[in-house]
Amino acid sequence: MSKKPVKGEYIETDTGNKVSRRSQIIGTTNIILGGKTVIQAEVIIRGDLLRTYPSSSSEGKGNPVAVAIGRYCFFSRGCELRPPGKMYKGYLLFLLPSSSPSYLQHELMVFGSTFSHYPLKIADHVLIGPGTIVEAALIGSHVSIGAGCVIGKFAIIKDYARVLDGTVVPPNMVIPSFSVVGGRPGRVVGEVSEGEVDGFDLREVYRGVGN
Repeated sequence: MSKKPVKGEYIETDTGNKVSRRSQIIGTTNIILGGKTVIQAEVIIRGDLLRTYPSSSSEGKGNPVAVAIGRYCFFSRGCELRPPGKMYKGYLLFLLPSSSPSYLQHELMVFGSTFSHYPLKIADHVLIGPGTIVEAALIGSHVSIGAGCVIGKFAIIKDYARVLDGTVVPPNMVIPSFSVVGGRPGRVVGEVSEGEVDGFDLREVYRGVGN
């Protein structure tokens, strides 16, 4: 009797992403993976947390994007990616049915507030450590985030930045390029040296992951 082939830890997609069978990717149609990204076990990606407040810019047809990820990213065991959200106050536009009185012109503007998520965008060569929770608006290229960190809502991390283990980055913080950030709350504690730049390239890390 022949044995069934043993399934490996990772499923490899057509674009070279290596996704653990034990990860939780919710709302896959709303997540963009650029290719050659590693998603380890117990990683959670919340593609179901979508923008509900209308964008001021015109959006193309197709599925809305909750999480956009570039190439050669590495998401370590147990980390979580969540699109940031907030209450938005302003005038909301409602379209009324055609049976409404003509003087309403089938539109009604009401001042109020609503909760909405906004897209989380991650560029290329981004490493996120084990157990880290990310609710940033934008993470640039060649960024290293350590283990057990919390990246607050709508934070922006620019290129070639390093976040040390256990750091709590406050909401809306902007981390400059080539900065080292640490502490609770996070603050700039140093700079990335020129000699460290090559270490942010994750191609070799990607090649080392297999079933």
